[in-house]
Amino acid sequence: MNLPNKLTMLRVLLVPVFVVLLLYRGGTEQSFRIAALIIFCIASFTDFLDGQIARRNHLVTNFGKFMDPLADKLLVCSALICMIELGQLPAWYVIIIIAREFIISGFRLVASDNGIVIAASWWGKSKTVSQMLAIILLILNVPVLKTFTMLVTILALILTVVSLIDYIAKNSKVLTEGGM
Repeated sequence: MNLPNKLTMLRVLLVPVFVVLLLYRGGTEQSFRIAALIIFCIASFTDFLDGQIARRNHLVTNFGKFMDPLADKLLVCSALICMIELGQLPAWYVIIIIAREFIISGFRLVASDNGIVIAASWWGKSKTVSQMLAIILLILNVPVLKTFTMLVTILALILTVVSLIDYIAKNSKVLTEGGM
């Protein structure tokens, strides 16, 4: 197993650690929230790092193509679901984000079956960055940043929907001409 794939697996393994730390005693222990934040940031950084290493050193594998986006979804969706448990996000917000991920995963599966690789767009990358920032702010849960946190979570939701629309518009031929 190459280094990028090891980093991806590390991200997967960090998800339950992150969840336990964040939800410890109902999320009321600040030191555990800070530990969860550190784990989340490390896991998020491995996403950036594994991609850079894989592309630069020509270490892209089928395992990595499959597991990297799955690891990302596990991390982000786990964090967002925890925010429902902690009363920091409404369920409908998280459902929209998770639904987008299912739809895009379905598109990618159909495209892959037809030998098509769909690269992430600027909208998708912006969505990811905004979601990560929103999650970091939600984990911190700093009262003085409450309005800013709310604005970033709204921006993340808007970018999630816009990136979905962009993705469907640019790749609709995958469904119409892809053998479905």
